[in-house]
Amino acid sequence: MQELIENNILQPAMPTCWNEASKPHKFCPGCGHGVILKALGEAVDELGLRDRIVFGCDIGCSLLAWDFFDFDTVQTHHGRTTPVITGMKRAKPEIAGIAYMGDGGGYAIGSQHLFNAAVRNEKITVIVCNNSNYGMTGGQMSPTSLPGMKTETSPYGRDILQTGAPTKGPEMVAAVAPEGAYVARGTVANVRQLKGFIKKALENQLAGNGFSFVEALSGCPTNWRTNAKQTWEFIEKDMTQYFKVGELRPLQAKEG
Repeated sequence: MQELIENNILQPAMPTCWNEASKPHKFCPGCGHGVILKALGEAVDELGLRDRIVFGCDIGCSLLAWDFFDFDTVQTHHGRTTPVITGMKRAKPEIAGIAYMGDGGGYAIGSQHLFNAAVRNEKITVIVCNNSNYGMTGGQMSPTSLPGMKTETSPYGRDILQTGAPTKGPEMVAAVAPEGAYVARGTVANVRQLKGFIKKALENQLAGNGFSFVEALSGCPTNWRTNAKQTWEFIEKDMTQYFKVGELRPLQAKEG
């Protein structure tokens, strides 16, 4: 067995666009960010985009992706990843621009940028990790914390009469984005499907069709204070009951 491991026969295949020097990654054990980023890496590999990617990561847990890949990467101010990647894409339309962030960066401080980039149908790809809390700062209530969910700032459970209902990012983007946009919600509980959504989002950008947006439901066992079984149950049952998984704006069929 040891010989097999040393000869890499039992080693799982990792995306070739990963930066091996930064592995193992810096995310907490059980965090879904690594799963999402692996799906992204595999999609980039399959599309042969390594030399064309400009990857932007937000402040929050997503900033730990700053050295995750072996392609051009920029870390932005909190909530400003979308406009930074938008500017780069407009300056160099030949790149494939990816804005990566958490639900706070996407739906709180960055919501105005997300909304208006969708309205303008910017030719970029935005990926939002939704783990229903502010992970890096201790597990406070975020825009996507579920009704009744206990967090550091909602110890008795989220009261939607006081705080409003959780933000449904893909539904918002799908409602305002013009024709040509691609919008989907995946989950780390179904990595193959999630990778397919991310791959379609990149293909949609490369085709010049419009804004491409993928939300990924993710786990945060450190702040949820859950074991492995409880974490997966929360993702697969509680989260998917409120945040429906699937394509909200599928790729449009090409004419001719």
